[in-house]
Amino acid sequence: MNDIAGLPARNAALKMLDAVLRRGDTLDTAAGAAKGLGPSDAALARAIASEVLRWQVDLDRLIDSATRQRLPDDAKVRTVLRMMLAQALKLETAPHAVIATGLPLLSGGPRRLAHGVFSTLDKKGARLPDAPTIPEDVAARWRTQYGERFPEIAAGLASPPPLDITLRDAGETDAWAERLVARVMAPGQLRLSRGQAVDALPGFDEGAWWVQDLAASIPASLLGKSAGTALDLCAAPGGKTLQLAAAGWEVTALDIAKRRLKRLHQNLQRTGLAAEVVEVDALKWEPEQGFDAILLDAPCSATGTCRRHPDVLHRVSRGQIEDLSKLQAALIERASAWLNPGGLLVYAVCSMEREEGEAQMGRVSLTPAPITQDELPAGLAPTAEGWLRTDPGMLADAGGLDGFFVARFRKD
Repeated sequence: MNDIAGLPARNAALKMLDAVLRRGDTLDTAAGAAKGLGPSDAALARAIASEVLRWQVDLDRLIDSATRQRLPDDAKVRTVLRMMLAQALKLETAPHAVIATGLPLLSGGPRRLAHGVFSTLDKKGARLPDAPTIPEDVAARWRTQYGERFPEIAAGLASPPPLDITLRDAGETDAWAERLVARVMAPGQLRLSRGQAVDALPGFDEGAWWVQDLAASIPASLLGKSAGTALDLCAAPGGKTLQLAAAGWEVTALDIAKRRLKRLHQNLQRTGLAAEVVEVDALKWEPEQGFDAILLDAPCSATGTCRRHPDVLHRVSRGQIEDLSKLQAALIERASAWLNPGGLLVYAVCSMEREEGEAQMGRVSLTPAPITQDELPAGLAPTAEGWLRTDPGMLADAGGLDGFFVARFRKD
């Protein structure tokens, strides 16, 4: 069966979707299903799975409009139809290629059913809405939390994000922007069109930059240039560690995830930057001395990364958010105790959930050090409290932004 051109990529995408929707795996973890495929087939498999997850509610509505009896949510034929429609409607795959690589994933009656449903929708000229419909449990939370901004947030999820990079030397921003044909988002922050092979771009091999969403680059920037020792708590995969090291801090990078720390080691080697890397549980670790700055990019639901990781919309539950909120509170307490007098703590989460962001602020025993307008990229502004809240609907004309909450404190 895999002799059919393009079929191995579709088979891998089907396995990815099963891992995410049935087992609750992250899409990054599920991407292991593409192991052994060539780079282009692996990228196609990931793209198919991502677009299914991004548009799943709307794809299901189309499928249901063309069936007499509703297919079970976990039926293989429904997943295959989602894949077929996502390819035709979002990836611009020709209908004959969709059918040729979709139907072999099924057998018997489901194959005929899938052919009939897809052909019916294709002949009708079926279309997806301009913005994806967010799953109802997530939408209910976000409507309550964001009110009038909710439609803009949904619109921000319509397309995969562009490629953002952080430069090792912000003084070379204009030069690298010209060389990479990139848009300057802030000093040291560039935005490129998506779909490029990262390791083939100029500057990658010599470590002149690393991939990092614009929003993700803000927390470390709020600690400024070096004033001594810095702790990057929950550091992997390391973008913020690299920022701190490039700014001259003497960095200790701590994380419990061995696999993700491997990427941090690789990035340090590639960029020529230095940091002491510690593999340990932050809830059990005790430093020998305090730090002048601490960046706590806390473990969170990561719902703010839904532009590039649409799987979070389908697998993160309210119970998980509550559990993570407790972990964040414990980490805030420990980090606050490790800060030297006069030192700064930046707390950040790549989450859209207020329980993980704004609601945590009452647990911080330190003095607020409000974020100011001139510290942020153009188009962003701090809240009245001096915090920063970003969402996927912001900077829409420039390609959008991940959702983050960031706050800064000082120890008296």
